[in-house]
Amino acid sequence: MTLDFMEIQEGKQKFIEAWGRLAGSWSIPPAMAQMHALLMISPEPLTADQIKEALEFSTGNVSMNLRALMEWGLVYRETRPSERKDVFVAERDMWKVARQIIINRKKRELEPMLQILDELACVQEKCPHSEHFCNVIQDIRKSSHKANQTLDSLTKAEPNWIHGLFLRMMP
Repeated sequence: MTLDFMEIQEGKQKFIEAWGRLAGSWSIPPAMAQMHALLMISPEPLTADQIKEALEFSTGNVSMNLRALMEWGLVYRETRPSERKDVFVAERDMWKVARQIIINRKKRELEPMLQILDELACVQEKCPHSEHFCNVIQDIRKSSHKANQTLDSLTKAEPNWIHGLFLRMMP
C-alpha cells in the first residue's frame, strides 16, 4: 500500500469533515462536531470569529454550537486579560471526550427512557395482553438498568483501567 502525501490544509479539512460525519453516530450535530474538530487541531485557542471564518458558519451557528460544546464539557472558554474577546479550547484527551459524550447521551437518551420504563412497571397484570406487555417492559427495564449501571461504572473508571481492559481484549 502506497501512501500519498497531502498538504496540511487538506489533511485538516479531511479531519474536520470526517469528525462531522462521525458525529451522527454520537447524536451530535455535524456542525457542532466540526467546530470541536477545528478546536482540537488548532495549536492555539480560537475566537468565535476565527471559527466562523475557518468553517464558513454563521455567527448564530457558531454561538449556538459553542454553547452546546461547553454544556457537553467538550470545549472551554478562556478569558485573557490582554484580549477583549473570549477564546475557546477543545478537550483533547480522547478518554475525557468519550466520557463526556457517554454522560451526555445517557442523560438525553437513556435516563428519560428509564424513567418511562419505571413508570410502566406499575401497569397491573389483569389479562393475557397485559401480562405479555408487563413481561416485555420488565425485560427491557432490567437490560436498560444494567446498561445504565455499566455506563456509570465506565464513566467513573480511571483511563488506565480502560486502556488495560482494551489491551487485554486484543489478540
